[in-house]
Amino acid sequence: MNNIIPPLSSPIVEFRNLWKSFDKERIQVLRGASLRVSQGESVALVGASGSGKSSLLHLIAGLDEPDQGAVYVNGEPLGSGRRLTQRLRHQIGFVFQLHNLIPNLTLRENCMIPSVAAGVKKKTADARLLYLANATGITDRLDHRIQDLSGGERQRTALCRALMNSPQIILADEPTGSLDDLNRVRVFELLLELVRKEGITLIMATHDLELGRRCDRFLRVQRGVLFDETKEQQHLGQDDLRAI
Repeated sequence: MNNIIPPLSSPIVEFRNLWKSFDKERIQVLRGASLRVSQGESVALVGASGSGKSSLLHLIAGLDEPDQGAVYVNGEPLGSGRRLTQRLRHQIGFVFQLHNLIPNLTLRENCMIPSVAAGVKKKTADARLLYLANATGITDRLDHRIQDLSGGERQRTALCRALMNSPQIILADEPTGSLDDLNRVRVFELLLELVRKEGITLIMATHDLELGRRCDRFLRVQRGVLFDETKEQQHLGQDDLRAI
């Protein structure tokens, strides 16, 4: 249907003809979405609330299943729940829009959960957390409980947690949405730095057009369909964009 032309290298993430609906098919959020993303690419998904951005990220992460279509990570079909293999779980980091942090644990304890689950040595995990905390400006809050942090600090904590195990793929749902201008740019620069240095693939849902246009690819989600605006000079909202 709307097949977006891939880069030349083999895709690390691919989804084909994804359809997804809710409320007994009364709400159709994805309509045959297809995409191929290479390792080390940064991809921005923009669109109005309810356009399907978050649903798409959840499907790629294996947190939900499509009504039709398939998702592949490194060529391997992706299931969900118990069918999502442990190896694939460690390849994907997810930054949730509502953080999903444990409120009575400290910032440090929340961030260490993925490393403990993956059996990472404490010394290695400590060094990784210090690097991420320095980069996001939350070093002085490491031993504060989540319930005592501001919304912006919680968002930066969620980002650090998602990056702890150096995943191949970061899926970020509005990662700068609750941040002030300074930290919004700071967090986004960290994401782009990791894309460059570690070859991480970034797929980000955002309303921030300024940051979104700095990604390698800029895709609009409208009525469950993907449109490629990467090379377009027009503003979001015009109707003559080319669906690829």
